[in-house]
Amino acid sequence: MRKLSHLLFAFLLTASSVISSYQMHAQSTDEFKILVDYLEANGNYTNTEAPSMINATEIKENLKNSKYLVIDIRKDTDFDKGHIKGAVNVKSEDLIKYFDKKIKPVNYDKIAIVCYSGQSAAYFSAVLRILGYNNVYTLKWGMSSWGKSFAQNIWTKNSTSTFADKLETKSNPMPAKGETPALTTGKTDAKEILKARAEMAIATVYKDFITKPEDVFENPSNYYIVSYWNEEMYNNGHIPTAVRYEPKKAFNFANELTTLPKDKRIIVSCSTGQTSAYIIAYLHMLGYNVGNLAYGANGYMNNILVKKGEGWNAFTPSEINEFQVATKELAAPGCD
Repeated sequence: MRKLSHLLFAFLLTASSVISSYQMHAQSTDEFKILVDYLEANGNYTNTEAPSMINATEIKENLKNSKYLVIDIRKDTDFDKGHIKGAVNVKSEDLIKYFDKKIKPVNYDKIAIVCYSGQSAAYFSAVLRILGYNNVYTLKWGMSSWGKSFAQNIWTKNSTSTFADKLETKSNPMPAKGETPALTTGKTDAKEILKARAEMAIATVYKDFITKPEDVFENPSNYYIVSYWNEEMYNNGHIPTAVRYEPKKAFNFANELTTLPKDKRIIVSCSTGQTSAYIIAYLHMLGYNVGNLAYGANGYMNNILVKKGEGWNAFTPSEINEFQVATKELAAPGCD
């Protein structure tokens, strides 16, 4: 009996030592910094190239091009009612599996991810791009740009000027740099951390990121609002309390990335909600609590964007084509 007690004591002591060692190791491993350093050393996609978009006309011109693949991530019922000819229907949460197991991405010149508005497709395209799939693009404006029937309840309906008279023009100061989120994948290798965070990001339901314009205008203090705009656009008028972050420059570790709060909901706003979707994918993978302002500035000041013209990314009827659709389902193999 005494021998059994000694063995049990030794086992508990060893187990306690292992747990303590693991905890100390986890505390000493800054996964956030490992991941950021790796991403910035390997192309720094989010801060150099993003977003990566193609228009509906380009896809239409390549419908018979075997080097072009269109992946439609809309609900299967909506896909069945009408989709781009030759497109495959893949659930967003299956995208990594589809790329890894069902296709050879390098065989395609371009792979276009398609959704309703271009916003969720931009988010998932960003995750795939960050993983190294450099031929992934988003259909700008989503299926709304393919035909009027797709646009009417998406971009046409949601391009409003409801808060165009509620903008402010004063510049809001950027906070000091602070602590970063703690990533806890348990990995120490950068590629393994990246894969774990990408799988988490791809499994996240995109609607969890959606924030409506009325929410931020009526309760701006509930959020840290990022205006991902150039200086001219920001100074013309922005959401009250919004802080400007320079596109393709601000979110490097050495610049303003660490000024983002780690314990407050960060809402990223651009003109369309598509560019910002690329940004929230990156920030979400880094552990920040982020949301995307639905339809961007088009959701609250479309009239101003239209008036400003080229470069302001206003959604107008001219963005809508009348291209034919296929209605017979073409399912993605192995992704049921």
